[in-house]
Amino acid sequence: MRLEGKVAVITGGGTGIGAATARRFGEEGARVVVTGRRPEPLEAVAREIDGLAVPGDVADTDHALEAVAAATETFGGLDLLVANAGVGLGGAAADVDDERWSRTVDVNLTGAFRFVRAAIPPLLERGGGSIVLVSSVSAVVIGTGSAAYAASKTAMLGLARSVAVDYGPKGIRANALCPGWVRTPMGDASMTELAAARGIELEQAYRLSTAHIPLRRPATPEEIAACCLFLASDEASIVTGTALVADGGGLAVDVAEIAFEG
Repeated sequence: MRLEGKVAVITGGGTGIGAATARRFGEEGARVVVTGRRPEPLEAVAREIDGLAVPGDVADTDHALEAVAAATETFGGLDLLVANAGVGLGGAAADVDDERWSRTVDVNLTGAFRFVRAAIPPLLERGGGSIVLVSSVSAVVIGTGSAAYAASKTAMLGLARSVAVDYGPKGIRANALCPGWVRTPMGDASMTELAAARGIELEQAYRLSTAHIPLRRPATPEEIAACCLFLASDEASIVTGTALVADGGGLAVDVAEIAFEG
């Protein structure tokens, strides 16, 4: 097992990518602490993997310290952090009010930073470890109406690089993971909006949104969890300060050429 004896904290661990990652880490031998705002799904995931649920909001300044302390006190240390919690409040720059901007940045970026800051001391005590920041392809390319989301996800790439440079000499690796469309509750919410706007079904909306992606489909949470596993494990021991894109090939497409397709 690739994570035998490791201890992990996973934010946003109750559903979607976070829950799939928690399950995969548990299967690979890790002891896992899952955090999130809703206790019920967290407790369900924790029971499945014999882990620990620590409910809370990543925008709460004390939550990161509480979750990391729970990991060290319950399982004896910390080796891995997956900062996955995120929100997708929309709006173009002229339309986003301060409340939506602050909430998006507080959860996606500052929440991840707080967990990174809390995790570094116990990671150093273990001689190093791995940090995975779940960003998005929106850190590289962006559609309309996502100013706050894109800004927060782009900044996560810089945070990963900064941690990699500052703490690599002490054994800590840090990377960002950039998924494209994934079949999660957040993905379903976006597809439901698209479906309503176009008068189509949810499945048709997913097909429409991935029509020009080489693999012609969204990812499953389990596929993204496998990417988290790779970056967290010793198989990625030389990988740090970079971003892994997992988008079905979408970023490889020259969008200017789509008009020439038959």
